[in-house]
Amino acid sequence: MPRHAAPHLVERSARHPAVAAAPAQRLLGALTLAPGRVHEFCGPARRTLALALARATTGPVVWIAPAWTPDRLNPEGVLSFLDPGRLLLVSPRRAEDLLWSMEETLRAGAVPLVVADLPAPPALTPVRRLQLAAETGAAEGGLVPLGLLLTPGRGGAAGAESRWEIRPRHQGTTRAARAWALYRRRARTAPEADWTLCWGADGLQLAP
Repeated sequence: MPRHAAPHLVERSARHPAVAAAPAQRLLGALTLAPGRVHEFCGPARRTLALALARATTGPVVWIAPAWTPDRLNPEGVLSFLDPGRLLLVSPRRAEDLLWSMEETLRAGAVPLVVADLPAPPALTPVRRLQLAAETGAAEGGLVPLGLLLTPGRGGAAGAESRWEIRPRHQGTTRAARAWALYRRRARTAPEADWTLCWGADGLQLAP
């Protein structure tokens, strides 16, 4: 598809055989994400949760973030989750190139996880394009890609398969006993729910 071509907005079924046969992607413990779809993580600790997801995958991770923002992944923090060599960092200089880069990477079906760290939640039309790109990647690429939108505040990316909010809950804890509150705000196939997370020997995990 040309870079600025008008999208076909009638979204096809996400249950392409390649997607239907793919196992759910583990997030934390028994919590999973639908494969071949685009999900949303929001809240102040969204990057921490994204790195936990990256840890649960294998292969390279494409991480897209605007070149004009001072926010950058902390190398020391990344080491707590995965080998930084797995990260392919993309820094578009124009806002419109953020989602375009994600769309093209999902459509290629060449990497298992594509993350877009966005300054604001995207609208419905570009998210539907991303969903179609992920489906195309699953059908024509070598694997079933997973897309992840990182958005500030309470999020709000229309058309995302699911939305998860994560906030620190460190009060009264030591560095070795840090805690987070995780909320599933919406999902197509599951109700709203919440959990407490802690930092353990294997990184971020569900509190017992």
